[in-house]
Amino acid sequence: MPLAILARRSFLATLVLLTGLAATAPAARAETPATPGAGDGAPTHVRFDTNLGSFTIELATARSPLTVANFINYVRAGHYNGTIFHRVIANFVIQAGGYDDKLQAKAAATTVANESGNGLSNKRGTVGLARGDSPHSGNAQFYVNLTDNDDLDPTPLRWGYTVFGKIVEGMDVVERIGHTPTGSMGPFAKDAPLEPVVIKHAELLSGLPAR
Repeated sequence: MPLAILARRSFLATLVLLTGLAATAPAARAETPATPGAGDGAPTHVRFDTNLGSFTIELATARSPLTVANFINYVRAGHYNGTIFHRVIANFVIQAGGYDDKLQAKAAATTVANESGNGLSNKRGTVGLARGDSPHSGNAQFYVNLTDNDDLDPTPLRWGYTVFGKIVEGMDVVERIGHTPTGSMGPFAKDAPLEPVVIKHAELLSGLPAR
């Protein structure tokens, strides 16, 4: 099958972004309400405060309106507060949004249609939506690309992973998380930080200029 001939990085993508969602993927996709400002070019920013520092995401409201609206709903609901980066692979991705600091899966109520054909690529510093086997199963889990991961982009033969933002502040913090020692922890056979990387608070910001 096509995945068999992809590079190791693509194999890791399958492992990291597919199997890591099995416990939390809901059965049905809910309708996602529109986000104010989505599609009009107005930037929206979200700041994540972690125990290793803070970083800010600029959301691609025009290119990924459904994904951005879904993500903002989870931010507003406080879903990310107290969650962890549960999977870290150096020079690949860091992934969060699905487990609390007790390594318990956190329920995610809504999923969103796949928008990976929006013209945005999984380049270093971009933020994407993790998902299960179904292309439309992405919910609250997100990842940050630590390098250019073009294998996560769509092709004419398969769906990709939706890019819906980019890091505009705190990439050094992202890199610090990406170099956290990892191993087997709780339900994770590998790639889990041995010392928890906790998202203490996620906050929707306004009034910041686009970059």
